[in-house]
Amino acid sequence: MHASRCELLRWQFDFTWSLFDHHLERLEPQDFLWEPAARCWTVRPDAAGAWMPDWADVEPDPVPVPTIAWVSWHIGWWWSVTIDHARGRAPRERSEIAWPGDGKRAIAWLRGLRADWLAVLDGLTDPDLDAPAPFPWPEGSEHTVAHMVAWVNGELMKNVSEIGQLRLLRTASSQ
Repeated sequence: MHASRCELLRWQFDFTWSLFDHHLERLEPQDFLWEPAARCWTVRPDAAGAWMPDWADVEPDPVPVPTIAWVSWHIGWWWSVTIDHARGRAPRERSEIAWPGDGKRAIAWLRGLRADWLAVLDGLTDPDLDAPAPFPWPEGSEHTVAHMVAWVNGELMKNVSEIGQLRLLRTASSQ
């Protein structure tokens, strides 16, 4: 059996999402803002009540350990911007993307992004994959839409494993 490149990338995404869904279904409200270390990044309400992430333009050394809320915001940020690019919309700035405010809404947000991404994936053909990538590389790079789709799959897989590990650590620390 021969799978097209679109089918293979979609399969990889679906596989990664199934791993994510395993953790999403098991997250408890207290998991999201649990701080796993003294030095960590999380999300906090700003003066207007929007939940904004801790951030540094130059990554600190050592890198702070993120909370699940921060990682879920991070997924929502890069995925929203990628979808903006893939749909030909003006991409939002990082500061325009707030965390939804609690775990239940964050999970709904991520599931909504999945649906939006599936619409992008389902609209691609194998020849579309050869077009220049609109994101995350600068214009004129050698990267293609196929690279962008593979990057989403890889980035999501990395973030899923981070959330899974944080969930397991929080559960173990509370026993």
